[in-house]
Amino acid sequence: MKVSYFDDTDTLYIEFSSNDIIESKNLDENTVLDVDAQGNICAITFEHASLRTDVSHLVLEGIAA
Repeated sequence: MKVSYFDDTDTLYIEFSSNDIIESKNLDENTVLDVDAQGNICAITFEHASLRTDVSHLVLEGIAA
């Protein structure tokens, strides 16, 4: 899993897997869900992230070893 924040575009990108993205679904005008051929969620993109999330604070819990 990978979390990236792009300050220049205020975009938060959360990648759950590196599978090939087959379809991107707009959940609303600022949120995109990427899915693979089996319908599994690969990633989600949040535009205007600083207005919609707390990008300055990241907490990780239950990290698999």
